[in-house]
Amino acid sequence: MGKDSEFYKDKKRKQTLRLRELLSGLPQCARDYIQSKEVTAQPSTLVQYSYDLLIFFQFLKDNNPLVRNTPIKDIRVDILDRIDPKDIVEYQRYLELNVDKLHYHESGKRAIARRMAPLRGMYKYLVRNKDIKNNPTELVDLPRIKKDKNIVRMNATEVRDILTTISTESASMTKRQKQFAEKTRYRDLAILTLMLNTGIRVSECNGLDLSDVDLKANTLVIVRKGGGQDVLYFGDAVHNALQDYLDTERKLITPREGHEKAFFLSLQGRRISVDAIENLVKKYARIAVPNKHITPHKLRSTYGTALYRETGDIRLVADVLGHENINTTIDYYAAIEDEHKREAAGAVDYDKIRKQNG
Repeated sequence: MGKDSEFYKDKKRKQTLRLRELLSGLPQCARDYIQSKEVTAQPSTLVQYSYDLLIFFQFLKDNNPLVRNTPIKDIRVDILDRIDPKDIVEYQRYLELNVDKLHYHESGKRAIARRMAPLRGMYKYLVRNKDIKNNPTELVDLPRIKKDKNIVRMNATEVRDILTTISTESASMTKRQKQFAEKTRYRDLAILTLMLNTGIRVSECNGLDLSDVDLKANTLVIVRKGGGQDVLYFGDAVHNALQDYLDTERKLITPREGHEKAFFLSLQGRRISVDAIENLVKKYARIAVPNKHITPHKLRSTYGTALYRETGDIRLVADVLGHENINTTIDYYAAIEDEHKREAAGAVDYDKIRKQNG
């Protein structure tokens, strides 16, 4: 159950093996930095950090004559001491757009800032440990990312429309889509109803086991992004959708070996993947809400915004959504406040007030 399930144990095992594989290709200084964070960070985070650092060292190897003929794993720490701010600026330009026969990168400002984070962290670590003296990343500005108050989410009408699209055949569906939808209607409806009424992440939905869902108490056990376990409560709409799925399509599928405990199954009898959930959400959204780019995360935004509207309690929203930093949740508050300001633009009519007052 939860983080102690075989699914999560196997997931962590695979991530750990992948991390070790990536570490074997990094220089010793980078390996030391990554290993210093193993106690506080999840393997999935460290895998991403390792990828990002490999991109940097590949850039170094391609552009710095001092290491051009040196395998990445053999690059010495003193080389990093010779890197100056201009090199870091050039690296950011490389991340923004680089096209050659061996490597292709095209990243927006947010992606560049994310890829820079482990590089800055590594330099701080090496300076703190006195392995090097200089930290050129401190002298280079990160891309400025403008905070977007316009959080994309659905209104109540759009939520109804997307759920209705799953329940009934849409004229815009192809024959193949209709045939497929008939076989997965109860499952897809259960997944979207669950996500729209609890705000769980797509990875949390993908990891659900049968034993994680208690239809008597209307609770489910999930494993959060950081690896912690949490219990969420749900209402009748979710209860009915999950029960309908269990009583119909779930019974008709014979799970593959190793997938018997999974709550949501593919037609092939495997635990439904994160990609499959993302694709089914986008499929129905393109039909029901064609003017908005709806993803599983937007379902989460929809629920978070609706919950804040109903309760006005930002800390409750943070707790239910599993936000470790309440500043993440404040984005929902900021979006609604921005809506209120737009509404205020036409709220005062001085001519009407003047006439009323004679």
